[in-house]
Amino acid sequence: MSHTSPASTDLQSPRGLDGLGSTFADAVPELALPWTAAEAPTPRLLALNETLAGDLGLDPAELRTDAGLGLLVGTRLPAGAKPVAQGYAGHQFGGFAPRLGDGRALLLGELHDRHGRRRDLHLKGSGRTPWARGGDGLAAVGPMLREYVVSEALHHLGVPTTRALAVTATGAMVRREVPLPGAVLARVASSHLRVGSFQYARALDQASDQQPDEPGGDVARRLADHAIARHYPELASIGSDDERYLAFYRSVVSAQAALVARWMLVGFVHGVMNTDNVTISGETIDYGPCAFLDVFDPTAVFSSIDEGGRYAFGNQPPITEWNLARLAEALLPLLHEQQEQAVELAVEALGGFREQYAEAWSTGMRAKLGITHVDAEVGDALVDDLFGLIRGQADYTSYFRALGRAARGNLSDARDRVLDVAGFDAWATRWSSLQPDADAMDRVNPIYIARNHLVEEALTDATAGDLTAFERLNDALARPFDERAGFERYAEPAPDSFGPYTTYCGT
Repeated sequence: MSHTSPASTDLQSPRGLDGLGSTFADAVPELALPWTAAEAPTPRLLALNETLAGDLGLDPAELRTDAGLGLLVGTRLPAGAKPVAQGYAGHQFGGFAPRLGDGRALLLGELHDRHGRRRDLHLKGSGRTPWARGGDGLAAVGPMLREYVVSEALHHLGVPTTRALAVTATGAMVRREVPLPGAVLARVASSHLRVGSFQYARALDQASDQQPDEPGGDVARRLADHAIARHYPELASIGSDDERYLAFYRSVVSAQAALVARWMLVGFVHGVMNTDNVTISGETIDYGPCAFLDVFDPTAVFSSIDEGGRYAFGNQPPITEWNLARLAEALLPLLHEQQEQAVELAVEALGGFREQYAEAWSTGMRAKLGITHVDAEVGDALVDDLFGLIRGQADYTSYFRALGRAARGNLSDARDRVLDVAGFDAWATRWSSLQPDADAMDRVNPIYIARNHLVEEALTDATAGDLTAFERLNDALARPFDERAGFERYAEPAPDSFGPYTTYCGT
């Protein structure tokens, strides 16, 4: 099945896109529905990531031409391009949805960056697909710019993530509670393979098993082979199929343990950790009800639909482990021909998540406190006691910068931010005796993050047509660890008048 109005191909498309690849669609066509983008009446570029474009071998000037804008909204593609809407399943807030997929997104294809790495070029807000489930397939300017600013913020913080290449206004209005200007996001990722991709592949295989006379089958195996070649090519030399697929599963577990530890270290709350938002590569994907902590609180929830706190800040590690268990279920037939043995292998491999997460978290927190030279047991005790002091009181990001000043002998700022002054003094005496490295602390503790009130300010202005605040915020976030004159307000916590903060699944 394909869209009845194919996008035009254009031999004058931006250089660097010749031979836009389709290895995903070729490997698992059952998960790739040929489709094309809806027309954009009057596309207008709102934001272009020129650094990323250059890394992809694309000329920013060409992306600003009519042909470039056509590419960024999916209506003018290079010759031979095979855009597809990807199919996947997913557990959404714990309930299984067997058929999700890209309801308003398109994988335009794959290209190689300047380092030879294969990258997906993908659109959001490009129109309805058969996966849309009644949605209009469109997106508004605000949510697309949110993904741009927050994903780039994480990238500059050193957190693996999909990246935003551009946001382009379409010239059409999107009907929500009020009419809003429409936009398309072009983003780049190592791939868009998810836990939900394997859940869907497994379901297709199970259906094929029940109809042996029908063509197809073996989808999960082909998907796993594709994922290994794409993300973990060092595993290809493992001769035994069972051992190779088990090693693949272990690799995904490790990648997700490292990713979520980094989220926790910078105070990032994803907000919608469904299995269709858990990547095989270990990159952050989808930025709907996301937020950063202001006051430190493990129970912090910002999403309007997370009424039970399933995806609260402190729940992110155990939820990731739960999601990885769902991946194991989808991979069981590949791990061993006997299900009992396959389950034992998967349980043992998943058991490594907690240890790897704990090690990444402990190492990262000791770095934030400038005490990487001390034993984990000593460091972990200090961290636990510190969080007991600041919970519900201190701004998470700026407090660690205040501790950097404390390591230089100025304790007053950090001391004044907690109610239990005597408790802080006792804690600071223990910590100071370990001779924390203040300069090392400043290299890992950001001064600028995508603070929620600044993001909302930028998006509100941008929706009204003024991109000044958005551009200024992105400028601050591009160098999150370097204190700069003129950016003082970007380091300040939210004013008391801001909040309680609620986010929505707008992307």
